[in-house]
Amino acid sequence: MSHFITLFEQHSYIILFLGILLELLAFPISGEVLMSYAGYFVFLGKMNYMLALLTVFCAGGIGITSTYWIGHAGGYKLIEKYGHYIHLGPERYQKVASWFERIGSKLLIFAYFIPGIRHFTGYVSGISRMPFRKFMIPAYAGSFLWGFCFITLGKILGPRYEEFHQAASKYLVVFLIAFAAIIILFLAYRFYKEPIQRFLLGWVKKLTLRFRTIRAAEVFLIFLTLGLIGLVILMFGLGQDYLYSEFTRFNEITEYVIRKNVNANLLERFLPFQHPATFSIIMAMTSIIIWRNNRNRALEYFLLGAAVLGAIPYLNLIRKIFDYLRWLGGAGTFRSVNFPDETALITIVIYGTCLYLLLRHSKNNFLHLSVTFIGLLLLVGLALANIAISHVLPSDMTGGYIYGAVWMFFLFLLIEMLRFVLDKQDMGNA
Repeated sequence: MSHFITLFEQHSYIILFLGILLELLAFPISGEVLMSYAGYFVFLGKMNYMLALLTVFCAGGIGITSTYWIGHAGGYKLIEKYGHYIHLGPERYQKVASWFERIGSKLLIFAYFIPGIRHFTGYVSGISRMPFRKFMIPAYAGSFLWGFCFITLGKILGPRYEEFHQAASKYLVVFLIAFAAIIILFLAYRFYKEPIQRFLLGWVKKLTLRFRTIRAAEVFLIFLTLGLIGLVILMFGLGQDYLYSEFTRFNEITEYVIRKNVNANLLERFLPFQHPATFSIIMAMTSIIIWRNNRNRALEYFLLGAAVLGAIPYLNLIRKIFDYLRWLGGAGTFRSVNFPDETALITIVIYGTCLYLLLRHSKNNFLHLSVTFIGLLLLVGLALANIAISHVLPSDMTGGYIYGAVWMFFLFLLIEMLRFVLDKQDMGNA
């Protein structure tokens, strides 16, 4: 390994270029490791970031273009005769080709991130006689995106890239899957716009017809119930990860990336927003607005009081359940005693409940969107500030937000059900 490091220091760009080129020609070389290591050298100042990206883009472009024309010239006979030399026999080819048929050429851009696929997409594209102009743009864009992601990853992780590379790559893959899903939806709409529009219009008409027979309050209750179910599922998933100590690597990576790449002085400005005095001001303003609105005052004061006063007993109950489950035993070893974080839970409960009560009777959509966006930005800023400055574990912050949101949505649903019953009684009396 030391010999490789010395060699890489002396001939960084040449080794990076040849490594990426040979991997895309289907040689057994890990391009991700090379690019992450190049990112580490960028962090050390031994390589230039833009030149490293350009090197990967050129190597990837030449490699994928070469395999395309090799496949185009040789056809399937080339696979039958020489494919086993690059681990692309007829069986492997059929698997890649069937995958290619399912996803279409437009997802060539993401093929680089799939081991066992990226090495052969050029050959398969050429053999299948895909027009080069159709192949060129996604293939070259994918080469740049692939290099950008892993070189940037190595640059961000810095001296701990070897320790975190595998885990961070998993999170990167998750992000790319989500990004790919968005692109798929966009492309599906772009190329199948009319069928999708007809389907959506028909669905909306049916839904509108159905909603005409359902009061708006009932629809609101349905969405609250669905939101609560989703949060409860997420809560159980986090609880399982906590009990089996699966947050360790997540915490290490998140803490390292935040502390190395985020301005602590900027984040410090968020901390006053979780001070008890700020909470008191927010709740006082909410109480005044509830009084002025004069709509179900008793219910809305009950919601505010139950959310705030019940948050700590709810948190204590959650922790007692975890204590009992820990006592029963589990597969994990390290478990934070502060999961879920108390400050995070109280913060989301107070801000979320107050915003809900302030916006509950407003019909201004712009106000809803803008205030919701500001609220989410504030929660993200507070999370980063607590991790970077107050040294709260990222998993504890995440747990505090999710478990707090479950408590909050449970109360929202309870109050709206009571409001619905009272409204029905009033209509019956009238």
